[in-house]
Amino acid sequence: MRAKDAYRLIVTRTGRGPAFLAAADRVDHIELQSVDDLEVALFWDVPARSTSRMEAELRADLERLDASAFLSRWRRIAGPEDLRG
Repeated sequence: MRAKDAYRLIVTRTGRGPAFLAAADRVDHIELQSVDDLEVALFWDVPARSTSRMEAELRADLERLDASAFLSRWRRIAGPEDLRG
């Protein structure tokens, strides 16, 4: 099963302004929810300035990986500092 069919990505931005103007202490939330049982599979509190990058990588992997490979990769990611490049 494809990851995009098994999981739903929910991004909650805690501020109203753009991320590049966000205060250094602003934290956004990224949640990965299982479609089958609506349980949270993964959750990150992310500095606002890194949210877009992490969201883009998550969406790309949701498209290209199967569900088990996706979960295996993203369980090892503690935050945006663990992302490649």
